[in-house]
Amino acid sequence: MVDDDKDGHVASVYKNDNARREVRSWCVKRIADWGIAHARSEVVTSAGVTGVVTAGPEPRDGEPSVVLLPGTNMNAALCLPLVEVMARERRVVILDLPGQPGLSAGRRPHVRRMAWYGSWLSEALAQAVPGPAVVVGHSLGGAVALACDSPRIVGRVALSGAGITRLRVPAPLLAATVPWLLRPSVARSTALLRHMAAPGQGELPGHLSSWMCLVARHCRTSLAPPPLPSRLLEQRRTVPTLVVAGRFDPFLPPRALGPAARRRLGAEFRVIEGAGHLLLDEAPVEVSAVVEEFCAALED
Repeated sequence: MVDDDKDGHVASVYKNDNARREVRSWCVKRIADWGIAHARSEVVTSAGVTGVVTAGPEPRDGEPSVVLLPGTNMNAALCLPLVEVMARERRVVILDLPGQPGLSAGRRPHVRRMAWYGSWLSEALAQAVPGPAVVVGHSLGGAVALACDSPRIVGRVALSGAGITRLRVPAPLLAATVPWLLRPSVARSTALLRHMAAPGQGELPGHLSSWMCLVARHCRTSLAPPPLPSRLLEQRRTVPTLVVAGRFDPFLPPRALGPAARRRLGAEFRVIEGAGHLLLDEAPVEVSAVVEEFCAALED
């Protein structure tokens, strides 16, 4: 079993060993079936094994790679549509977060979790990325990017980034979460995802609903991190940061995230119209364009 530590507290994202195998198998197959040239590998850190997926051209001399950090309950296998677009321009490295369902180690600590994630990212960057990096983090991944002080990071893009201000959970979204957790099904997963997406959004990708059903059956979802300390965010002002939100993000609406990003980080803030919290799936072309524009400005 991998689910309990010696104190009896949850130590792993997975409910049991079979759950871990099911999740890993789903991710491996989806990445293997991807029709884009890529490499899947692993690096070993103090947080355990980290799954790495790399695509796109070799960076030119001094050119930063884009390092993508998925959010809560997400991983490289769920980021492929976005990476397919971004990798046309430059090298993209996806790192599965430890303690989240995917191809990295499943354990996560109970205390000082963001400091732990920051140290993990420094180690992973040193092994998986040969030169400078622009770290692009979605949701929880955005908070991890901000928690890390690696000198390899030359820029950060927080997509619906946690860690800047407290996330909100509207009552309808909470009401859809409970049946998704208690009686998982594809239909209930779809209903939950619709509350995260922009209103009037067309059909959500089928694999996303199937994945969220798998997560509810096999995993213990983690809560969003609280805002990072002001002193830490003040230190991050030395590196350019862009914060991006979907116009209809229910957790981090632009009216809350924008002012917090400017006040606490001195960051530029952009809004993507017609999108909610699921930016990677709702607006992959728009997100890729924003990231590429940010990277190009760093190189000028």
